[in-house]
Amino acid sequence: MFQAVITGTGLYTPPFTISNAELVASFNEYVRLQNAANAERIAAGELQPLTDSSVEFIEKASGIKQRHVVDREGVLDPTRMCPQIAPRGNEQLSVMAEMAVAAARQALERAGRTAADIDGVICAASNMQRAYPAMSIEVQQALGIDGWAFDMNVACSSATFGIEQAANAVKTGSARAVLMINPEICSAHLEWRDRDCHFIFGDVCTAVVVERAELAAVAGYEIVGTRLATVFSNNIRNNAGFLNRAEDRTGDLRDKLFVQEGRKVFKEVCPMVADHIASHLASLELAPALVKRFWLHQANLSMNQLIAKRLLERDPSPEEAPVILDRYANTSSAGSIIAFHLHGDLAPGEVGVISSFGAGYSVGSVVVRKQ
Repeated sequence: MFQAVITGTGLYTPPFTISNAELVASFNEYVRLQNAANAERIAAGELQPLTDSSVEFIEKASGIKQRHVVDREGVLDPTRMCPQIAPRGNEQLSVMAEMAVAAARQALERAGRTAADIDGVICAASNMQRAYPAMSIEVQQALGIDGWAFDMNVACSSATFGIEQAANAVKTGSARAVLMINPEICSAHLEWRDRDCHFIFGDVCTAVVVERAELAAVAGYEIVGTRLATVFSNNIRNNAGFLNRAEDRTGDLRDKLFVQEGRKVFKEVCPMVADHIASHLASLELAPALVKRFWLHQANLSMNQLIAKRLLERDPSPEEAPVILDRYANTSSAGSIIAFHLHGDLAPGEVGVISSFGAGYSVGSVVVRKQ
């Protein structure tokens, strides 16, 4: 068995941002238009009027202040409220692959690697642009990588699950190095017209290079251990799929976009994640107090603070549990990797934990030590 290390990370950030104030203005205009259009039914008691959103509501509920998106105009148009992405021909690089290539190139550069050094590509994300051919194979070709590639989906936990698959390939010798990428266009599966969740997501792509320690060109992070767990729950879901066209359904198609029972998720996931990480650390004979940094999934500020507090038995400092969701919002699988990418400045020998969690339920943890 070989030792696996993380030697490079990459981050692609879309050029457009939407502040909470801009989002609220668009949403409230949509509410005004809908309430006006349904005024008679509302007056008759047949419908409940839609309720305005506010910046204060968003920040209190999530800690989010802005988000990056691949398209602003479509999202902020109160008559559309969905990103507008121009279709591309089959001979063109797809939108998600384009994001992935940008993040991957930065990760390769940081690792001191080229395409010739990579033997495998894993595309791990909450939604794929298409069923096939695999996004990972498209990225593999665009980068000029030989070897193998495959896609995987474990929703918001996809990155940590992907790191374990990459690490296992390296440890067993089936690959010298693996590129794991997380392209997330969350704005396209979010219902921007739903007050309860219209502020949650943003778009981004992250990438991680996992390779054999003895071959590494730069000092990185030794992967001390990985652990994954899943427990089925319908409290976070997206029912969109190829069978939808066969259902002949009419009416409400709300469940074909992101849906969650937020209070249930908070109550059930937080203890699950804290217990998972604590157990993982214990199996490695590490106490939470010895962990320098927790790079947690950036879904909700209160969730991260509660999980870190349960682990440390006190409130975490900003350095111990860095937050990036105020700028990026929830970016699904990419969130914990953004935090790791931007706040990975540990000293040699210090230990950190990358953890992601979400729909499934699923939770993954990767314990790393700076070389």
